[in-house]
Amino acid sequence: MAVQCALGTERIMADRLFKDLLSTTLESDLARLNPWWRGLPQPQLPPVRRWAFPVAMRRLRQGLTKVTVLRGPRQIGKSTLIRQMIDDLLGQGVPARSILMVQFDELPGLLDVQEPILRLADWFEKCILDKTFNEAAHAGEPAYVFLDEVQNLDDWAPQLKFLVDNSDVRVMVTGSSALRIEAGRDSLAGRISTLEMGPLFLREILEIRGEGALEPLLPFNGLAALKDKDFWLSLRRFGLEHRDRRERAFGFFSQRGAYPIAHARPDAPWEELAALLTETVIRRAIQHDLRTGPRGRKRDEHLLEEVFRLACRYIGQSPKQSLYLDEIKRVMHANLGWQRILAYLKFLDATLLIRLIEPLELRLKKARGPSKLCLCDHALRAAWLQEVIPLDGPGLEASPHLRDLAGRIAESTVGYFFRSLTDLDVAHFPERGPEPEVDFILTVGEQRIPVEVKYRSHIEFQDTRGLRSFIEKSVYNAPFGILVTQTDDPTTDDPRIVEIPLASLLMMR
Repeated sequence: MAVQCALGTERIMADRLFKDLLSTTLESDLARLNPWWRGLPQPQLPPVRRWAFPVAMRRLRQGLTKVTVLRGPRQIGKSTLIRQMIDDLLGQGVPARSILMVQFDELPGLLDVQEPILRLADWFEKCILDKTFNEAAHAGEPAYVFLDEVQNLDDWAPQLKFLVDNSDVRVMVTGSSALRIEAGRDSLAGRISTLEMGPLFLREILEIRGEGALEPLLPFNGLAALKDKDFWLSLRRFGLEHRDRRERAFGFFSQRGAYPIAHARPDAPWEELAALLTETVIRRAIQHDLRTGPRGRKRDEHLLEEVFRLACRYIGQSPKQSLYLDEIKRVMHANLGWQRILAYLKFLDATLLIRLIEPLELRLKKARGPSKLCLCDHALRAAWLQEVIPLDGPGLEASPHLRDLAGRIAESTVGYFFRSLTDLDVAHFPERGPEPEVDFILTVGEQRIPVEVKYRSHIEFQDTRGLRSFIEKSVYNAPFGILVTQTDDPTTDDPRIVEIPLASLLMMR
């Protein structure tokens, strides 16, 4: 027999079976997370919506899969985005009691509940929705469930599979660990689509700082435009047309990186921002997301920190195994094997803080070379190493001795940017005998696009040798190449090479 239960005076309480599922404290926490159930507002939300917002909304409401996963590094705005989605759903007339949000980072009590996703679903149907998910869908009012930082739960994927296989409900999941999210993909095959969101694009920096919006040149869906040389020429023209705004946005990016908090609070001193990024992004990933391995085994936190430090130190480069081993031995006074260090590099890649760009392998028998290290945001490097390196022209003119290091950071920025483009295959081309190195190779279908980063004001003919060599070999199917530069000044008359300043390249999306 149902009795009255307690979300204010309006909630319907479940029978004893469901009352025992969640503690009174946990119910109160859920009520605070979901204030719309009681007609109360959410915390104030930023007015700017990131590029992923319309894509995520479309997939949530009309996507081919019931589950959409939004993944990305910590503090890039995933939780804010789902709160904006909830605000939009409510504005479209979706009943407040049809929306459930759970932040697993904030509710450790859920870890004590057996099969917490399923028990939450039971409780929500009985106590809040007052009907099953299937009954709500048949009535034309489908329910929406948002699970924030779900990777903190063990066996989250089988629970979610059971839920969506037996209930007509739309689910949005966020996660900061690609490793744990990917681990659930097999269980959710055919039921999940993934959306990856990184730090801010240049146009988003402008918008957050109140300087208006710019439309992206490359749409979210489809990479075919990249195969057309005219697209890259139009991107160069686009950068010139918006040169003043481009330079302002790039100046902001150079000074403070691309984390939302850096530009939402431009008045905050760099020292405070650096401390916040170190604590909430780097240490949180190392101490929380990566500290515990399979079967509860503890990873070496000190080693994780040192491997991340090396990734920051050798940003934009492809260090050899011997360098890692020598550096780790010198700092930690321990002989560690390469496989362990490589595993820790891959763990950091799984947090999306770094990207390991693999070498392009065209010969099956050839041994794989070292990966190129690309960091998600140079502000993390500045915070962790306490070393600020400018990227914009005025900053480098004031500190010309930092140009070489700025070039490495620019190369890292380009690599991470390309890896952020959904479904784009990105590799680097190491030197092989007579064949010179090329910084990045983009593969779209059967076509390859070599990309060389020469981040300096003066570029010589020899600097394009790698691009020209790659283009001239018909087996690579590369009709043109991209030269990423620092300025708009023309440096080559080779019609096969399109020159684009880094600031213009970053305006593509």
